[in-house]
Amino acid sequence: MNTITVKQIKSNIGRTKKQIACLKGIGLNGKIGKTKTLVDSPEVQGMIRKVNHLIEIVESK
Repeated sequence: MNTITVKQIKSNIGRTKKQIACLKGIGLNGKIGKTKTLVDSPEVQGMIRKVNHLIEIVESK
C-alpha cells in the first residue's frame, strides 16, 4: 500500500466549512505542525487538493 504523510502548516481559522471538514477527514484538525500518515486513495487525494494551501506533503511512498 502506498502512503502519504502530510503536515498542517496553516490554521483552519476563517476557512470554509468544507475546508474544515476536509482537514478533519484527513485527521489534521489540531495544531499547526501536526503530521498524519494516510493511505494513498482517491478520496484522500481529493481532500488534499481541497486544502493544499493549508498542508504540505512531507513524504510519499
